[in-house]
Amino acid sequence: MNIQEIKEQLLLYTDEDRVMEYEPMDLHTSFRCGGAADLFVTPAGVGELMNVLDLVRTRKIPYLVLGNGSNVLFRDGGYHGMVIRVGEGMDRVRIEGQTVFAEPGVSLAKLSRMAAAEGLSGLEFACGIPGSLGGAVYMNAGAYDHELKDVLLSVSSINRIGMMKDRKAEDCGFGYRRSIYMENGEVILGVKLFLKPDSKMDIDARMKDYTLRRNSKQPVNLPSAGSFFKRPEGHFAGKLIEDAGLKGLQIGGAQVSPMHAGFLVNNGGATASDVLDLMRVVQETVMDKFGVMLEPEVRIVGEP
Repeated sequence: MNIQEIKEQLLLYTDEDRVMEYEPMDLHTSFRCGGAADLFVTPAGVGELMNVLDLVRTRKIPYLVLGNGSNVLFRDGGYHGMVIRVGEGMDRVRIEGQTVFAEPGVSLAKLSRMAAAEGLSGLEFACGIPGSLGGAVYMNAGAYDHELKDVLLSVSSINRIGMMKDRKAEDCGFGYRRSIYMENGEVILGVKLFLKPDSKMDIDARMKDYTLRRNSKQPVNLPSAGSFFKRPEGHFAGKLIEDAGLKGLQIGGAQVSPMHAGFLVNNGGATASDVLDLMRVVQETVMDKFGVMLEPEVRIVGEP
């Protein structure tokens, strides 16, 4: 890939300050580690995004769509292709009655606050989730026994050949931390949600309760990607890790959180390799002791 040539083509669609070469991905992920992307572009709207996607398709450029980077770990070798950041410029929200129309770049926490301000209930569980709406749809984000699919009506997306798709929630293949978008490579363009009216006082009380629970039990003061492992059937990942005696274990700058064993945190200067080495030790130890293989919930991408 001729990076300079591709950059010149990108500048036909967007402003120069929205296209970066060799951009360090530790600046754009909640783990605060990982290598650089060859090209990093932040489209200023759906039109620009579609132009960029058309370019990567026609030029056969490897690409990855990134939201808030709260559930992604880039390996230390970086990403040899284009990272397309969906955020500012693609974060508009419109509320009509109980229906919410939102673009994928809006943060889930901001969207939950906007809904609360309108007296709409259903997104309180998301008030502390740091990801974007698009990323939340991609992985069917959830917390406190609620999932995004519970309030979702439909999703608009664009497929690998540039065709627009609209799917009802029941056609999105939602499951525990999964959706059809993990498999088909489509990029989410818009989301429609349906919420229930409730008193602002009750909504606010639930959000305060969730925030207090999160801040008292999770290591929110250190870089991480939230719960690192999926919940294995019949178990809790954090409890298995703690019962295996791994709470507080550290490799390089990566550590199993002493506060919540389900979190792997960057305790200062961690590399992506530190995190991955720690992940493997946790997986192998839990497998040896309990016969359970822990599967990462975090998306691991890039070059070793």
